[in-house]
Amino acid sequence: MSAARTLEDLKANLSPSDRMPLVFLGHGSPMNAIEDTAYSRAWTNLGKTLPRPKAILVVSAHWMTRGTTLVDVSAMPKTIHDFYGFSDALFAERYPAAGNPELAREVVTLLASHHVEEDNTWGLDHGAWTVLKFLYPGADVPVFQVSVDMSKGLDYQLEIGHTLAVLRHRGMLILGSGNVVHNLGAVKWEAGARPHDFALEFDSLFADKLEARDFVALSDPTGLGSLLHMAHPSVDHFLPALTIAGASDEGDDLTFMTEVIDLASISMRSYVFHAR
Repeated sequence: MSAARTLEDLKANLSPSDRMPLVFLGHGSPMNAIEDTAYSRAWTNLGKTLPRPKAILVVSAHWMTRGTTLVDVSAMPKTIHDFYGFSDALFAERYPAAGNPELAREVVTLLASHHVEEDNTWGLDHGAWTVLKFLYPGADVPVFQVSVDMSKGLDYQLEIGHTLAVLRHRGMLILGSGNVVHNLGAVKWEAGARPHDFALEFDSLFADKLEARDFVALSDPTGLGSLLHMAHPSVDHFLPALTIAGASDEGDDLTFMTEVIDLASISMRSYVFHAR
């Protein structure tokens, strides 16, 4: 499968289609929401390229559940500031998009075989709103979140994505938000810090397997071995990447964005699957 590599390529290749694209964004630090960074600029440019969806379904690394998958059915999802130690300006941020309870409940039905339940207490965590504010700055597209079940294996999240794929034909944008590599314990705060070898290796492995559509390899913790644990001491930031992979098919082309390791151990790699 050939892969476009730049936003310019995406603009040229994202032809009108009845099937919505799939987006995974490496969201990184919450400060990207209020700072002018290469990442926030890329998200802004991507938002200008994407078709306008009927609604947005977000799978974020920051809504973790165990034993069930939850779907937020609230009419007005609250903005969740699920972090600490950042500036007051970041805590003042709001993303006042409406939810879509009707569509959210359809997703509950769609995922009935995956022990899915309704929830009206969550909202939009920072994995969602810090990127949505650049994709759709008017907050004028309904949005709701679906949790990741941390008690299941990696392949389970691929199955979730595969089941959700039908929504692409309903005008819904499926957005995953996490990081391909996410090891906070190995972060280097100094400017220009060299990426850890394990971060470069896992990021490259992921990109190669994604492009080859070898999702079995990407969801096999035994095959990924110790490299997976180094890249993800906890797999919460990896699971949304698998959701998006699982929702894709052979009729999609792949575009990579922001292929950078930030702070030595955070991959900001993002990608879009879009119909040929």
